[in-house]
Amino acid sequence: MIILGLTGSIGMGKSTTGRMFADEGALLWDADAAVHRLYGHGGAAVEPLGAAFPGVVVDGAVDRTRLAERLGRDEAAFKRLEAIVHPLVAQDRAEDLAAARAEGVRLAVLDIPLLFETGGEAFVDAVVVVTADPEVQAARVLARPGMTRERFEAILARQTPDAEKRRRADFLVDTGQGLDAAREQVAQIVGTVLSRDWAKPVRVEP
Repeated sequence: MIILGLTGSIGMGKSTTGRMFADEGALLWDADAAVHRLYGHGGAAVEPLGAAFPGVVVDGAVDRTRLAERLGRDEAAFKRLEAIVHPLVAQDRAEDLAAARAEGVRLAVLDIPLLFETGGEAFVDAVVVVTADPEVQAARVLARPGMTRERFEAILARQTPDAEKRRRADFLVDTGQGLDAAREQVAQIVGTVLSRDWAKPVRVEP
C-alpha cells in the first residue's frame, strides 16, 4: 500500500483536495476528524485534557473554544497539549491503516495539517502539498465567520511557511487554478504513484 501525506497551510483547500483523492479510490484518513473523535463524548483525550487544562471539558466533551482560550500563545501549554493528543492521534491512524492493509487498499492518503511540523513526512512514501497564491489564501480565510487578521497571522505563525512546504513537497496541487484543474492534478498524482515504475522518493533532511 502506498501512503501519501497530504498537507497545506490554512485556506489552501487541503480538505477539498483530500476528498478528491477519496473520489479516486484512496483511503482518506483525516487528522482533524481524528481529533474531533478524541475530543468528543467518550473520546480518549477528554479525561487527560480535562486534568491538564481544568475547565475545558463541558458535558463530557472537550470544548475547543475554551481549550483555545486556555492555550492562547503559551508555548509550554501547546507542548502539554501535543504530548497528550499526538500519541492518541497516532494510534487512531495506525488502526485505520492496519484495517486498510487487511482490506487490500492500494493507496492511503493521510490528511495532516501539521505534517512537517510534527515530522510526519518520515512515515509516508511521498508528500503532497496543497497550495495557492497568498492573496487567494487570505481571501478564503478572512471570509470565515469569526476570523480576524490577527488570528489568521497567529495561525500562520505556527505553520511551516508555504514556500518551505512547496520546497519539501514531492507533489503539488494548486487549488488557485480552480476545482477542475485541482482534480486533474490529483488524478495525475494517483496515476503516477500507482504505476508499476514509480519509485518512492528518497527522504532527505530538510
